[in-house]
Amino acid sequence: MTELDVEGRRVRARERESGGEYWTSYDKLVIATGAAPLRPDLPGIEAPGVHGVQTLDDGERLLATLAKARGKRAVVVGAGYIGVEMAEALIRRGYDVTVVNHAPQPMTTLDADMGALVDEAMRGMGITMVNGTAVTALGTGHDGHVNAVRTDEAEYPADVVVLGLGVRPQTDLARAAGLPLGPSGGLLTDLAMRVRGHEEIYAGGDCVEVLDLLAGRTRHIALGTHANKHGQVIGSNIGGGYATFPGVVGTAVSKVCELEIGRTGLRERDAAAAGYRFVSVTIESTSRAGYYPDAAPMTVKMIAERVTGRLLGTQIVGREGAGKRVDIAAVALTAGMTVEQMTALDLGYAPPFSPVWDPVLVAARKAVKAVREAE
Repeated sequence: MTELDVEGRRVRARERESGGEYWTSYDKLVIATGAAPLRPDLPGIEAPGVHGVQTLDDGERLLATLAKARGKRAVVVGAGYIGVEMAEALIRRGYDVTVVNHAPQPMTTLDADMGALVDEAMRGMGITMVNGTAVTALGTGHDGHVNAVRTDEAEYPADVVVLGLGVRPQTDLARAAGLPLGPSGGLLTDLAMRVRGHEEIYAGGDCVEVLDLLAGRTRHIALGTHANKHGQVIGSNIGGGYATFPGVVGTAVSKVCELEIGRTGLRERDAAAAGYRFVSVTIESTSRAGYYPDAAPMTVKMIAERVTGRLLGTQIVGREGAGKRVDIAAVALTAGMTVEQMTALDLGYAPPFSPVWDPVLVAARKAVKAVREAE
């Protein structure tokens, strides 16, 4: 699709093989244009050997570069989900890996203290972490191939550069057609996934903003779980039914350097920005009963509203068994539970799976105490 005529209810399409264009009309339109990787306008950014990673084709191009690389020096720019996972993948392939990260910590979806645990694990695997530093240019050799990543403070040699800087909604056509966009550039929809003000146009996936139920505003959160639900809602509504997508609490999991990372709800800075008065607590526990073989350490951070004790957010970092525990908190957030209500949850227990007091419940108990002390 190359153009959208909202008033005429038609789109201009281009034939992939011939390149010819034609207009076609619609009764209902679904926009699912996804997201595009962020690629800053820096000197050398288009040089051979510089790769973004979003599609399977991107992955194949990166593998081709690695197969013919002259050396084993890799620089990853950015330390979000894609950046940290690519750093681990490269070091496991035998590369000398440096991560240059504009933020003060990896994984800024976590609070600083929890992100520090990820930083420690990455350094422990041999990855060089350069946090709080912006890339200013990419250097190239006589053949034009990338050979360095430059900052104001230093230059890092590179045989391959991977960009992990996040994505933006791919909504250029929607913008040109005058459709409503949010602060991130994502399309704004109602609960039925109809573009606001346009009953005949639906949108879903990474090109839309979703309602953050805790922050009370729309945000761009590009996750496959949301996209699948959007598709189900849109299909039902176009097919004559009625379904809604009520919003999200911001749940995500990842794994890097043997650490499982789970987060849901608000970080401390999110809670402050949303106007909440809150308490936060952090506890150390284990993935299994302490006497059971292979019990691994786990850190749980919990944020709760001061007056009501309502859960606002949870972050979990640990080894096996840490990541999916965050789903307990995701359900509690969606239900509007207080941390005191959480302490009574009837969670499954057996020594191979959990201590008798699950780490999430230990954090909830500590949060209850913090709420009472803050009264």
